[in-house]
Amino acid sequence: MNDFFEYAAKHGDTILSLAIDHIAMVASGLGLALLLGIPLGMVCARREKLGRWILGAANVIQVFPSLALLALLMIVLGLGFKTVVVGLFLYSLLPIIRNTAVGLKQVDKGVVEAGRGIGMNAWQLLWKVQFPLSLPFLLAGIRVAAVIAIGVATIAPLIGGGGLGKEIYAGINLRNDIRIFAGAIPAALLAIVADASLGRWERKLNTKNS
Repeated sequence: MNDFFEYAAKHGDTILSLAIDHIAMVASGLGLALLLGIPLGMVCARREKLGRWILGAANVIQVFPSLALLALLMIVLGLGFKTVVVGLFLYSLLPIIRNTAVGLKQVDKGVVEAGRGIGMNAWQLLWKVQFPLSLPFLLAGIRVAAVIAIGVATIAPLIGGGGLGKEIYAGINLRNDIRIFAGAIPAALLAIVADASLGRWERKLNTKNS
């Protein structure tokens, strides 16, 4: 471990730069998944037949091997940041769609009826009542998606991307355990921090809504 800490101290700027690249890829992929996944989750909650097709398609993407999917995207989009972000976007869709739909379905029907009773239309009910109450479920989906995306992003260097995977693969190629640790440990810490932070936020919302 002493060798690892010495290497981290000497190359701290490089590791930090790679970590920022890693976070940028994950945040971009998650952001796109939220923009599409939340509306699709709303559709799944309101139209069960169409929802089954949407969730089925998202499931197929989720079970596709990450390296194989990124390789296919590389053929279409080329090498680099954009291809990695699209891959992370696709892998983040299922938990966001599913948890949005589940959250909306779990809202107490009595609360919805009370909203209708005071004259709210369907749009107002959705945004002022159902969606706020379903936020803990959505956050649980984002939490899962974030951890998955952080892990998948470590293979980004294989298709011309950046991030902490660069240190991991450099270490593998050079048979240098220290460099592997220099990429793997920060990536693991990012996943732990994301999981803990989103989990804490989720618990606060659950407490607030209870």
